[in-house]
Amino acid sequence: MEPASSSIPPSVRAPGVLQALPSSELLGLLEELTGGAYFAVDARQNMVACSPKLEQVTGFAPGEVIGRHCLSAIRCSECLKTCGIFDRGWVDAARLTLFRKDGQSIAVRKSGRLVRDAGGRALGTIEMVVPEGEETRAESASSAAAAGPDADALLATMGRCYLAADDQMRILGCSRRLEELTRTPAEQLRQMTLEDLFGGELFGAESAFRAALAAGERREGWRAHLRLPAGEPRAVSLSAAPVVHEPGEPLPAGCQPEAAVLVIFRLEEEQSGAAEGGTDEETSFSGIIARSQPMQRIFRLIDQLCDNDASVLITGESGTGKELVARAIHDRSHRRQGPFVTVNCGALPAELLESELFGHVRGAFTGAIKDKPGRFELAEGGTLFLDEIGDLPLALQVKLLRALQEHTFERVGDPQTRHVDVRILSATHVNLGRAVAEGGFREDLYYRLRVVPIEIPPLRMRREDIEVLVHHFLPLVGRSRGRSLRLSPSVMRTFLSHRWPGNVREMQNALEYACAVCEGQTIHVADLPAEIRGDSDLTASLAPSAPPPPAAAPVQRPVVPDLPLSASERSEVERLLDALERSRFRRESAARLLGISRTTLWRKMKEYRLG
Repeated sequence: MEPASSSIPPSVRAPGVLQALPSSELLGLLEELTGGAYFAVDARQNMVACSPKLEQVTGFAPGEVIGRHCLSAIRCSECLKTCGIFDRGWVDAARLTLFRKDGQSIAVRKSGRLVRDAGGRALGTIEMVVPEGEETRAESASSAAAAGPDADALLATMGRCYLAADDQMRILGCSRRLEELTRTPAEQLRQMTLEDLFGGELFGAESAFRAALAAGERREGWRAHLRLPAGEPRAVSLSAAPVVHEPGEPLPAGCQPEAAVLVIFRLEEEQSGAAEGGTDEETSFSGIIARSQPMQRIFRLIDQLCDNDASVLITGESGTGKELVARAIHDRSHRRQGPFVTVNCGALPAELLESELFGHVRGAFTGAIKDKPGRFELAEGGTLFLDEIGDLPLALQVKLLRALQEHTFERVGDPQTRHVDVRILSATHVNLGRAVAEGGFREDLYYRLRVVPIEIPPLRMRREDIEVLVHHFLPLVGRSRGRSLRLSPSVMRTFLSHRWPGNVREMQNALEYACAVCEGQTIHVADLPAEIRGDSDLTASLAPSAPPPPAAAPVQRPVVPDLPLSASERSEVERLLDALERSRFRRESAARLLGISRTTLWRKMKEYRLG
């Protein structure tokens, strides 16, 4: 399991999270996991916390509604008549029509639960609204009424499990769905520890994950395995947030102080086959992921070559997957039972490359202490792939031409002629036609290699492949680090607009980098390499910084990066900049003006690159 990453301040602050009203930080965590817009109201129906998406749904910023009656944000005629949650204790997927701040109406589904203390007194509600058409990710089950009016049942309706643990990682409480998932009664679960449930790698006494929680850090989207009484462990995604109780903070009667809250969902439920590393058959061809028409034509050509031993020259920029195409040709051919042998002609000096290709006998040169077969012999009955063929020295080009024409060769230092049955595939990123014109490559060898030419287009010429490649690589990269990750919409837009000079290899490396530096479950633009974000020019960082303005001078608004943002995102950036400017870029004051937490402000500044 990977080591703990840097802290994501601040921690969740709430008295008795399972039994009391959650903070905006916890609601933001639920939003990231389920996609719904959350809010909490107290017993007087005043808004006390909300997740960032509520502003997107209603148009009201948190600072405009927190502390006011919930009708100031959730403006619907049904709510004016009566509140079903306070009346019945619950509401599930109720169809409502809200009126946004700009006066426009929007159809939503609302679910909610009444929160009570140990004595049965109503503390308030936790509610969620989802615009119609977005219910897939934040789906509410119609059977939730049977789950009872507990606050933790709200997450159970979304297919998530919810539990709390003390500072010794002993389970204090859990949602009913966890009982179903583990087939273990809640009473028995409360006698267990998180180490019993998830193993010592995450929650052992010396584990980095547990140490991070103890240090006040939050962890999102970590891949774990839920232990079951019988059968194989079940793969889940786990997010955990520490709970910090203020000194002297009273807890509701009968509540024990939690040290951490966890949200769990089964990976099989959250992710499609593509997100789990499987890929639709229409986009996968012998390990090559693509849906674009140019690549589909290449796939059809490969199938047509299945019974043909013609030499194939594969051209394309570095990182386009030339070796994958070569291997696909071999795997689809009648030689697929034979070996597939690769030689990189640009990786070895000329004096060693000849021995590598054709082999040598003992004493042929200094260091030749025994006979050694070459790659031609090793590929007998199969396929020999000559990568970077454009780097082959002229002297070796003559010998290679003879091997291609006559299927014969001699080992270095051996006069005996040997016969070989090998199909030749070659690849290069250089223009061999130009190399022939300039005298750097033999014309007869060029045409001998280029019986069937295949040119792989660069990724910037087939942008429809970008999304399917991301969906293929992201879970593979995440699994290698024990995490379950997703991309924010702005990251996908950045990927689609980037030119990808390094092609598919550059994309895979960019996802590796983002997975390494991402502190949460969602990869944001700020987590991408500088060249992907578009700010790789180092001259600005090397230029001398301007002297700071006088204390009385107004703070200059930073230039908004030229990011591919929607209208709503640009409006959000303006609000952030206004608050930062008014607070002279003191984040705590700006967060207070916006009515959001410092964590949310920090995350948004990071996503939009606002300093």
